[in-house]
Amino acid sequence: MPFPKLRIGRNDPCPCGSGLKYKKCCLGKPPDQIVDVRELYFQRYRIRLKKPEEIEGIRTAGRLAIETLDRVEALIRPGLATEEIDRFVAELTASHGGVCAPLNYEGFPKSVCVSINEVICHGIPSSRRLQEGDIVNVDVTPILNGFYADASKTFFVGQPGPQATTIVRVARRCLSLGVQQVRPGATTGDIGWAIQSYAEQQGCSVVRDFVGHGVGLDFHEPPQIPHYGRKGQGLTLVAGMVFTIEPMINLGTYELKVLDDGWTAVTMDGSLSAQFEQTVLVTPSGYEILTPFD
Repeated sequence: MPFPKLRIGRNDPCPCGSGLKYKKCCLGKPPDQIVDVRELYFQRYRIRLKKPEEIEGIRTAGRLAIETLDRVEALIRPGLATEEIDRFVAELTASHGGVCAPLNYEGFPKSVCVSINEVICHGIPSSRRLQEGDIVNVDVTPILNGFYADASKTFFVGQPGPQATTIVRVARRCLSLGVQQVRPGATTGDIGWAIQSYAEQQGCSVVRDFVGHGVGLDFHEPPQIPHYGRKGQGLTLVAGMVFTIEPMINLGTYELKVLDDGWTAVTMDGSLSAQFEQTVLVTPSGYEILTPFD
């Protein structure tokens, strides 16, 4: 990939597309050794680095995801059936011209995942009603104009107890610390290390069986984003990558079991589990959250 016919400053973004500064990437390399990062990451990892118009599409879907979660939060109360959440999300998404990605995905029967207390993820909405003191994670993935955005929050139902307060606080902080690691040149291991280190310092554990993932043009794309790991290890991040960070944090052991429905994952010891999730873009200078909430 030849250099453009213009002067490139040492601190300018490298023309190879890595997102790194020119001085830290291809400065001094002959033109025939400069790699097209977009092509390299697709050929080697099947990762599709997103173009500006694709990023805008994902960003728009992300706004719908956050509007949906904000409106769901206003509904949360003791006595609400989880199937009512499912119906609300489906109708709201359709009213914006969107489609709920979970519905019929590999046989999943509902439009949204609703996971209560010891349920780690993939809870199937049903006639079960929320009770005072529960915690409930709602995970939404709207498809809007062909673009996907994925986000989730864990909510308190009424007045939370001390264990519920702790696990939700830790899970939310884990997401924030993971996102803060995102920048060109960082690694997936940096994200996992930040999350795991904090969770374990707080006496909690990080689920290993489920990870974050690429998203945007499909529901699940490469790469996988583990929420545990070692700093400096794993895949190097480059500008244009879009993926979820969605740590699932347990108050007890990280071990789990999947119920007979084939979807619902619960903590092995019955302890509480909480999760927060955002869709994140790697930018040339750091990151942008495409599903922004505080």
